[in-house]
Amino acid sequence: MNEFVTYIEEHFWMLEVFLIVLGTGFVHLFVKLALNRIEHQFDNTHNLYDDALLEAGRKPLSWAIWIIGVSMAAEVVGGAAAAEIFDQVKTVRDVAVVWLLVWFAIRFIRYIEEHVVIGQDGEPKVDLTTARAVGKLLRASVLITGVLLVLQAFGFSISGVLAFGGIGGIAVGFAARDLLANFFGAIMVFLDRPFSVGDWIRSPDREIEGTVEEIGWRLTCIRTFDKRPLYIPNSIFTSIVVENPSRMLNRRIYENIGIRYDDVAVMQPIVDDVKAMLESHDAIDTQVTLMVNFVEFGPSSLDFFIYCFTRTTVWTEFHEIKQDVLLKIAEIIRLHGAEIAFPTQTLHLAAEPEALNTDSAAD
Repeated sequence: MNEFVTYIEEHFWMLEVFLIVLGTGFVHLFVKLALNRIEHQFDNTHNLYDDALLEAGRKPLSWAIWIIGVSMAAEVVGGAAAAEIFDQVKTVRDVAVVWLLVWFAIRFIRYIEEHVVIGQDGEPKVDLTTARAVGKLLRASVLITGVLLVLQAFGFSISGVLAFGGIGGIAVGFAARDLLANFFGAIMVFLDRPFSVGDWIRSPDREIEGTVEEIGWRLTCIRTFDKRPLYIPNSIFTSIVVENPSRMLNRRIYENIGIRYDDVAVMQPIVDDVKAMLESHDAIDTQVTLMVNFVEFGPSSLDFFIYCFTRTTVWTEFHEIKQDVLLKIAEIIRLHGAEIAFPTQTLHLAAEPEALNTDSAAD
């Protein structure tokens, strides 16, 4: 009996480890069931942040339960084995908890970033570019803070690290001028917001035109109209002119149309009817400039021009509207008995001199 009691006392740590692992498993199961129940409750609300907390915390909390449970079991084993490696269990656990908190914060920020642009009923949507910029800044801050806390957990002096970083930052600044220029270029893009993700932009200074797909800290990705990706360093945008057609208020229709010289008598009625047609057209914005005037005696036509703006800025819709307007103008010209002119030349043959004809007859 004494030997049995001695054996139990020597190996009691095994039972403790077993109970800790078993208890950890039950706690993990209980938390999982509780989170599922809470999720059903949150589905009935329209609050974005409770969903973000639940989604961001689910996996880190699951890992945290097992890490704490396993570390407690490792401490029990270390007390029985008296091995030096188990002296680092507390440090490893502290580091793991720090990184789990960092992971939770990053997941929370990313969830908000992805869903805040959708907006709620009756609320304006948040600009995608702004959301991504703020998200990147917050994630960078969380990561830097996490690294500093991990260094402190391993016994490094944070003040020394910061001092070294300040001195090293000067050297890095000289060595990475282009990288810093691109970084500050990205900040200026985020602050000035000359364009956003999804905008169609172009530059008259460079051969740049396409749709903005992503604004990074170093590069901006633009998808050209032939579907090729164009990667542009952000520092470029501080020294070039950028045109943003996506933010235009209207699209312009500006066309010159010519009729024959024989139809000069109906020029005024044609101009009046075309102007009336444009003023009554549902797709034409009459609150901005609208002009229809006879402007020129051309080489082979009498020219009048139309100058107006569509309500839509969508490129495909604009061309449908422009087609409809031009066809209606052609019909108005036809109804007035006129024709659209095309380049022609008239050859006048001079009559043969009479004296030459008389000499020919005498011969």
